[in-house]
Amino acid sequence: MATKKKMLQAAAGNATGGAGLNVEDVFSTYLYVGTGATQTITNGIDLDGEGGIVWTKMRYPSGDHTLMDSGLGTGTRLLPNENLALLTGEGCSTSFNSNGITLGSDSTVSNNTRDFASWTFRKAPKFFDVVTYTGNGVAGRTISHDLGTTVGMLVVKSTSHATDWKVLHRSVGATIAMELNNTRAATDVDDAFWDDTPPTDTHFTVGSNSGVNLSGRTYVAYLFAHNDGDGEFGGEADAYIIKCGSFSGYGTTVNLGWEPQWLLVKRSDSTGEWVLVDNMRGIATGGQDAVLYAHASDAETSANDWIDLTSTGFTNLLGSGTYIYMAIRRGTKVPESGTEVFAMDTLGGTSPNPPDFYSGWPVDMSMFRRRSQTANWLTTDRLRGPTSELRTNSTEAEQSTADVGYDQMTGYFDDSNVVSDIVSWMWKRAPGFFDVVAYSGNSTAGRTVSHNLGVAPEMIWVKNRDTTNDWNVWHSALTATQSLRLNLTNDVENNSWFTASPTDQAFFTNSYQGINASGNDYIAYLFASLDGISKVGSYTGDGTSNGRIIDCGFTSGARFVLIKNTDQADNWYVWDSERGIVDSTDPYLKLNTDEGEVTDADWIDPHSSGFSIRAGVINGNGPKYIFYAIA
Repeated sequence: MATKKKMLQAAAGNATGGAGLNVEDVFSTYLYVGTGATQTITNGIDLDGEGGIVWTKMRYPSGDHTLMDSGLGTGTRLLPNENLALLTGEGCSTSFNSNGITLGSDSTVSNNTRDFASWTFRKAPKFFDVVTYTGNGVAGRTISHDLGTTVGMLVVKSTSHATDWKVLHRSVGATIAMELNNTRAATDVDDAFWDDTPPTDTHFTVGSNSGVNLSGRTYVAYLFAHNDGDGEFGGEADAYIIKCGSFSGYGTTVNLGWEPQWLLVKRSDSTGEWVLVDNMRGIATGGQDAVLYAHASDAETSANDWIDLTSTGFTNLLGSGTYIYMAIRRGTKVPESGTEVFAMDTLGGTSPNPPDFYSGWPVDMSMFRRRSQTANWLTTDRLRGPTSELRTNSTEAEQSTADVGYDQMTGYFDDSNVVSDIVSWMWKRAPGFFDVVAYSGNSTAGRTVSHNLGVAPEMIWVKNRDTTNDWNVWHSALTATQSLRLNLTNDVENNSWFTASPTDQAFFTNSYQGINASGNDYIAYLFASLDGISKVGSYTGDGTSNGRIIDCGFTSGARFVLIKNTDQADNWYVWDSERGIVDSTDPYLKLNTDEGEVTDADWIDPHSSGFSIRAGVINGNGPKYIFYAIA
């Protein structure tokens, strides 16, 4: 079905629950390793039926950027960091597919054993469009497009001749031009390029300059939208997924209304690089970022902390001055099964390796530990970066660790060993299921901390990254001002560290050091119930021993179960199907200790709707228990 028809149907159906396209339908960052041969990149983007571009770059060592355009045909490419005309007869692409692209064997896109990044933009109203035209040399010429909204950034390149890539950005206006393939400041170009006329939602205007409209030359124009009050994406067909704007000053925080996954940033008032970052290669909040330069063939560098992500945008650490940016939102797709967002694996236990912990999708948060001996629960996440570690069984501040390799598409970790005694539990962020928030404290009671879960979280874990403090936990079975401590056996405390029940947009804290001290950095993990996938709940123990059923609304049982007694001091017990949830003894671990696995108890049994429990520490007569289960 054509994109326009889908979007119109989504818009028309919104009042009755219709859905729009998700970010995942129109944009992808996909990392891969070159093979020196033809290989297919399956990223879920329909380039065959809808059209679009794939932009690739070898991460290291150096190498040109390659842009492949489905409309210009297979075997052709443009080089964003060069002024060359369209290159034809190249072995860079062999087909544009309904779910990605098949790359050729050319070393620019498939150098054997080299790491590559690719970014795919699919044509879709209010996101991205591609237009080709032949110049006529007439100033004031208008060229139609199908973006259907504000043009955030327009990039024009002659495909027949060597010319620079001309850029118009909404934040500097139609009298100004920049060039994607160099670092020059935004320059007043009178009417030579854009005829001093801002683009509209149906057309853009060009002057007579050879870079955009010389008679007889052929051109391609790439148009990127700016969503502002007119988003038609996501489950409710009302989400915004792309914004183009500007900011000034070191330390400035840009409010997009959502967390970005991809950013292109350029200083506009002076010479400066086109900085390209994405969360797959790594944008570490409070750590070093993996940076490529769109204008240069340079290898990827991770020498600086230039961008910090927030739940509603990003913070500029590039420097002073004025910058323009294009930002693309994190995913908006609600998962349809538990295996899309939660996985378990033993170290090196699943082929192919790497990754050594296999999930089948990019991991956003993980815990791993040895199961049969004393060991810490090592907890990492993509937002803090792959070299930052916390421990759920400890009050310790964040520590540096070896790179756990989050820049992989189907899991994480890169180790040559196969160690079945080391297990990992892996989560993917997704609306309605799980979110991660990094924030800095301000010591203000009633502090609002925004999130992107899309629903009110039912369980929140918070840890101070900078100092020794407990893990603070809120659960929906508690009152708004009660909490637990993940690293301790304590029962419920009435401490008002959380000051109100969370909403679908934020949670609220007081000024306690463990949750909101000025100058300290924090990480929060947010969990929710999603029909058929996850359940955050509670029950009151009845002391029975005949297999009491805890109905989670699942159809094939729980693969992961966490249970804690909230009325009495006791542990945070963990069971999972990787180690065994069966009708006999079930091994369990304690999230709050480094103790090895206990294997001689039968406290939990499988059940298709969730799990069943027996008498013992998880079903005493009278206490309240909270639980978290994943199908």
